[in-house]
Amino acid sequence: MGITIVGLGPAGVAYLGPGAHEALATRGVTIVVRTLDHPAAETLASEHNVVTCDDLYDSLGSFDDVYSAIAHRVVDAAASGPVVYAVPGSAVVGERAVPLIRSLANGEDIPVRIEPGLSFLDLAYIAVGVDPITDGTQILDARDLPDPLPLHLPTFITQVDSGLRASDVGLALMRTVAPDTVITVLDRLGGPDEVIELMPVSELARYDAGPRTSVFVPQTSSGLHGLIDINRVLRDQCPWDKEQTHHTLVTHLLEEAYETVDAISALPNKAPGGDADFGAYAEVEEELGDLLLQVVFHATMAAEAGAFDIDEVAEAIRRKLVARHPHVFGDVSVEGPEEVLANWEEIKQAEKKRASLMDDVPASMPGIAQSLKVQKRARSIGFDWQTRDDVISVLRGEIDELVDAGTNDQAVLDELGDVLFTAVNLARHCNVDPEVALRSSVEKFRSRFRAMEESFAQNSQPIRQATPQELETAWQEAKRTVHRTP
Repeated sequence: MGITIVGLGPAGVAYLGPGAHEALATRGVTIVVRTLDHPAAETLASEHNVVTCDDLYDSLGSFDDVYSAIAHRVVDAAASGPVVYAVPGSAVVGERAVPLIRSLANGEDIPVRIEPGLSFLDLAYIAVGVDPITDGTQILDARDLPDPLPLHLPTFITQVDSGLRASDVGLALMRTVAPDTVITVLDRLGGPDEVIELMPVSELARYDAGPRTSVFVPQTSSGLHGLIDINRVLRDQCPWDKEQTHHTLVTHLLEEAYETVDAISALPNKAPGGDADFGAYAEVEEELGDLLLQVVFHATMAAEAGAFDIDEVAEAIRRKLVARHPHVFGDVSVEGPEEVLANWEEIKQAEKKRASLMDDVPASMPGIAQSLKVQKRARSIGFDWQTRDDVISVLRGEIDELVDAGTNDQAVLDELGDVLFTAVNLARHCNVDPEVALRSSVEKFRSRFRAMEESFAQNSQPIRQATPQELETAWQEAKRTVHRTP
């Protein structure tokens, strides 16, 4: 009694090793093949009685269910005598049922022996001229492509087993590479009808892919890795990039952040919910790219100083997110978002060894942002008004105090600051970002003012010569006709 798992190689029985031949020739053995859709499996079926697992692919809803059912079928058969489980290619490359069989068999004290067989990858390396160690390669499953898709190494994408799958792979690739990027389709390697065909990635969807189809993508400088590489090249070769320092880039960092805010402000209020405004999203994509460049640039310069690199930046924030979300990655229970924020501030205070929740609020932050930050920290311990009506009442009181300040400059400064601070508080209680709200009002004012200018221009009257009454009349007309920001 026992199970021998054999790899059938990439094509016909000519690729079977001596160990596989010996196992298959054992008297009284039950031969289970994962699929008959393979040249060597077809030959076996013509010479022996075999049990196929193709019926499981047809009847079960997910691949996980299929692999589990295969494992149980093989182990159950081993209760009656020796079993050979035969799989296409190598038994240890991409065969998800094999570890399940080994685990089940171990629990039943059934010995398992593996004759790996030749993988199609060995022929694929020859076909495209790649040494997997010297050149460095990665092997991806078309059924579960990573996102983002890294292409900084020579890449083999396997399991491109249908035309639909080929189309999906092509679309995934064209998110970061040009449509005319040349790839290699590898199909039925080792057989008389093998295909090794170069084509632009845009044509991949037209290829009649099948169970033995794979795609090879040469190393390309694209996506996030490509951005990092290009920034390093520019830092080394571009006169402007060479002379930059962390401090000279601060202005650019702020400008890109503000431009990103502008682009985001153009999205619908419920985004990403509701219907997507792809035109607005295109602007957000561009501005996020410009902002990302600033992060990469600073990390590149920090690496030059031996301080850290972009991977360390990403890893540091990854660890921080895990540590500050114990309700997701630990055993902490929360009732809702408010408890999440409270836990966040408590963990952050412990990490940074803050004596006060008011510590380490950046002094360079704009006033609105500072107001929002300190208010949220106070709210994390329950120090806050309960309703927006409470805040409106306080705001009215602050306005009254501003009126009472009269012409006392210092008193006006203090009371006006209180009015603005309370207005930020009101925005928070209305679930409105005060910066977005203020920018919206600024744009509304601009639109209406432009309408006033156009009105005076149409009447050949310079707006600078208009009387206050004429300006007020024109303004009221603009308010009636211009209802929304552009």
